[in-house]
Amino acid sequence: MTARPVLKVTLFKVLFILIIICISSCKKNNSIENVLKKNEAFTKNEEEETIAFFFIETANLGKTIISKSQIAQQKSSENSIVILGKKIENHQNRLLQEITELANKKLLIISEINASHRQDTYELIIANSSSFDRVYLNSMKKCLEEQIKLLENVSKETNDKVILKLVLKYLPEQFDLLRETEVLIKEHN
Repeated sequence: MTARPVLKVTLFKVLFILIIICISSCKKNNSIENVLKKNEAFTKNEEEETIAFFFIETANLGKTIISKSQIAQQKSSENSIVILGKKIENHQNRLLQEITELANKKLLIISEINASHRQDTYELIIANSSSFDRVYLNSMKKCLEEQIKLLENVSKETNDKVILKLVLKYLPEQFDLLRETEVLIKEHN
């Protein structure tokens, strides 16, 4: 009979030690999680996510606009559309370069993540000469409006002075290019 109480005591000791080990390891895991949550290097706030989204979307849209403008310069028989294509391409190259530099400073790498523009670009490539100008201008109007919306939204959602300066620099030019595109659309209808 004395063997049973000794066995029970030993069993309780082992269980007690296991419980203490489990509790202490859980506390260590929680403390690591708490440290990571408190450490600003590992947390993202909404403004950083907004800026990252802005960089990626603006860069992808800029690449699309550049591609379409290059196609327009090659395929359009209208001198006014070729000139507009060059203007838009130059503007987008400057914007893309600045976006890339700012993203690099914030340790973001912009790569072509969204290739949804490829169908749009393909339709532009296969458009016949009689409909090309209309297809290009309508497509460019849509892209410029989308990019203007991106610039306006980021200016409302962030207080980052560098981003706001970028918006102030490029937004008026975007509106000018959009107006020129709309004038050409009216001329071609």
